[in-house]
Amino acid sequence: MKKTLQIWGTLILFLFLFPMIITTFPKGQSAKSSNLVKESTYMVYAANILEEETETETEKEPELESELMPIQASEAEGKALLYFTHYHEAFKPVTQAKEGKITVSHQTENITKFGEKLKTQLQFNGIETDMIAVEVPHTGAYNAIRPHVKKKIQEKKYDLIIDLHRDSAGPDITTIAFNDEQYAKVAFVIGMEHSNFERNRANAVLLKNEMELLVPGITRNLVMKHGPGVDGKYNQDLDPSLLVVELGGIGNTEDQLNRTIAVLAKAATTVIENSNRAEY
Repeated sequence: MKKTLQIWGTLILFLFLFPMIITTFPKGQSAKSSNLVKESTYMVYAANILEEETETETEKEPELESELMPIQASEAEGKALLYFTHYHEAFKPVTQAKEGKITVSHQTENITKFGEKLKTQLQFNGIETDMIAVEVPHTGAYNAIRPHVKKKIQEKKYDLIIDLHRDSAGPDITTIAFNDEQYAKVAFVIGMEHSNFERNRANAVLLKNEMELLVPGITRNLVMKHGPGVDGKYNQDLDPSLLVVELGGIGNTEDQLNRTIAVLAKAATTVIENSNRAEY
């Protein structure tokens, strides 16, 4: 009987302790699961770091490419030639402002100064520009400058050739106001005593019209020259693109002339570009 009671006591004790024994196993598994979470959290954190590094490298790429890529100069859209048959033509307000001396002829403060500015403006607009800066005698000047011009146009093909002058007219004729600014007016002289003068006139009209679109009234009527007492050709027989341009007159100021130079350069660029596109 005593043995039977021991057996039943042992069985009851076992049944009492069994739930407690069972609960010890999940605790071990739970610890293992906790380790997986930590590993998973670490992996996600590592992935974020990689993404940030990738984004940083991507942001740096344009800067790196910018440093490596060379700066390319824009190709010239055309070619122009400037020269001055009457080298010493000057403007009274300009010489007065520079030296306190009013004169229409000057060794340095003359039409060539504004030719340099026109050259700069043309080049800024993409027009390759050459200049003939030689002094020739005033008497017979067109014949004296002719070989210099002829030599240049034999060496290179130009889209536009300008013989730049200053007109002898006063400021009441050679000045225009537009949008509260004053400009020196421009006149185109066409020599009619050669067989192809119509082509020179057509090119002058193209440039004149383009200038008018920018500043209405900035140009004067074409000056058609022929007959006794005039040259009649003005070397325009050398090339149909050769234009004699009268920039303002004796009474125009430097500011007025500079504004017109900018308009002339812009218009000339447009005419040259349009002409070159039409050839293709």
